[in-house]
Amino acid sequence: MQYQHLLEEFVASAKETMGAALTGVYLHGSLAMHCFNPDKSDIDLLLVIEKEISDAVKMEFMKHVLRLNGQGPAKGLELSVVRREVLNPFVYPTPFELHFSLRHQNWFLENPEDYVKCMKGVDKDLAAHVTMINQYGITLFGEPIGAVFAPVPKEAYVDSILLDVEHAKDDILDQPVYMTLNLCRVLAFLKDGLYLSKREGGKWGLRHLPGFFRPQILQALECYGTSQTMRPESELAEQFADRMLEWIEEAKQQTERVPDENENGSC
Repeated sequence: MQYQHLLEEFVASAKETMGAALTGVYLHGSLAMHCFNPDKSDIDLLLVIEKEISDAVKMEFMKHVLRLNGQGPAKGLELSVVRREVLNPFVYPTPFELHFSLRHQNWFLENPEDYVKCMKGVDKDLAAHVTMINQYGITLFGEPIGAVFAPVPKEAYVDSILLDVEHAKDDILDQPVYMTLNLCRVLAFLKDGLYLSKREGGKWGLRHLPGFFRPQILQALECYGTSQTMRPESELAEQFADRMLEWIEEAKQQTERVPDENENGSC
């Protein structure tokens, strides 16, 4: 696996700083789903703890995170720390104890005390992350996934992935690769119940969407797998986002009429 040594160092640092409070460390995202591109991808990690950890522990852990982030891919590490009790049964929106991604690095560097004190709250994205951990995640340390993570209710997962594409018409030109492929995988779930990576979402789009959008999807897939920068034709990209959001809304309304198989029926 790419970045194996970094992952081993990360786990060792988490165990050293969190000790017995650490339940497990879990890899998800593109690296776990075998579509990782060091030029375009980050390394997605979720740490589960048995109890709250102190700000002093968070500070020590974050020093390791910053060191290891510099050894990672261009987009760095993205991680969340959550308590086990909010994962089974799954709580939505999901509370987290600490979060880090490259966009938060300057906050920690400029005011680390404020960061470790204030970087906690709830994150709806965790519903999508935990769903994919249940599908494709890799246990780097600790208890098996099935012993820690309960199934995420379908309505929570749908809400989470819809939030990620709700501004697609505004974002498609600034983030064409991400938005193109993500729209495809959101629609693939709503229509076919498929849990796909962005790459597999794009391939699903090629098979199921009108040929008019094929150039948009092909370019996104090509750029996702290489170092190329996507420069979409603006009118086509905006039409793609607009139409995909319409299909997503239609599919969402249809799924709302079908009971979640995890729900108990009532008379």
